[in-house]
Amino acid sequence: MKPTQLLELLGEFYAGKLGLKRRHEAGARLVGQYDFNNTYQYVIAREEAHLDWLRRAIASLGGVAAADAPEPPVPQAGKGAAQQSAIIEDDAHLIRGFLDRWRPRVEQVTDSRQKIMLRVILGEMLEQERFFDQARSGRTDLLGRRTSPSKASGTVLPTRWVE
Repeated sequence: MKPTQLLELLGEFYAGKLGLKRRHEAGARLVGQYDFNNTYQYVIAREEAHLDWLRRAIASLGGVAAADAPEPPVPQAGKGAAQQSAIIEDDAHLIRGFLDRWRPRVEQVTDSRQKIMLRVILGEMLEQERFFDQARSGRTDLLGRRTSPSKASGTVLPTRWVE
């Protein structure tokens, strides 16, 4: 694979990951259940790391990563728990589609450093898909078990930071 082809592939991959991150940010504003929202925050943080790796890889090849991506729409099915479930299910579906689309393309990469980085990102996305599948089934111990015997109650704010 020529450097220009690798740069193009990394740029496309970056744009797709950026779109997913924007979609997860939108989902996190609507998924208020404490444990599910914490999972979204974890996923978003990992995506920020992935995007940083990709930006650096693109820059090392003389390219510039896309500045922004449009925010994909969030399902508007029902309200409350029904909407939350639809959003989580859609996120699992979007990740599955990304993985199905990119796995074969990543295996064609000949630069071992970039190929390993892309495989790590895809591996972490498998974990994210598993989180969303477990959340969809109602599990709340996605990031670990609670040490307190009390359950989380209420919902989180729809914004990530409040200044």
